[in-house]
Amino acid sequence: MMVVVTDVIKQYHRRRSSQPYDPEKLAASIYATCLSLHTPARQAELTAKQVSDNVSLWLQDKAEVTSEDLRQRAASALNALHPEAAYLYRHHNVIM
Repeated sequence: MMVVVTDVIKQYHRRRSSQPYDPEKLAASIYATCLSLHTPARQAELTAKQVSDNVSLWLQDKAEVTSEDLRQRAASALNALHPEAAYLYRHHNVIM
């Protein structure tokens, strides 16, 4: 497992805050999205790991990214594996 030290910049009602990138948090989010579409648990787990690994590789040379950049990159990686989950993940704030 590679170690990525990247800050994720989040914006909340005109306030900016940052937190370290957490690949486990991303994987859990992808996993939950896949399960919500009735993806078998093992497939959801593998998909979440692949997306998290893809994003971690992308982050290797970045000191900071926005949460929106992170979401777009994760959705793009997910789209190649599970297009329906990628759509739901990309639009979760609009749908839910």
